[in-house]
Amino acid sequence: MKTVTLSARFDGQKIQLQEDYPLPKNARLLVTVLPDELENEHREWAELALRGLAFAYGPEEPDYPDSLIKEPNPHYEPR
Repeated sequence: MKTVTLSARFDGQKIQLQEDYPLPKNARLLVTVLPDELENEHREWAELALRGLAFAYGPEEPDYPDSLIKEPNPHYEPR
């Protein structure tokens, strides 16, 4: 079985996974208790990143044509 990280919460009586995941009977688990501050810090970083993206790709951002590309990225696969 591969190692996987799953989100979970403790409801005061038992640990509950935040998402469905097929755990085999007697699966070995490691539990890491995260401080509440970590969740707040994560939220703050996510909000900062969203503000940065909104600034970089705002409604006034011009649509640049492909002709401005000086050196194409050979690993880029258009969608």
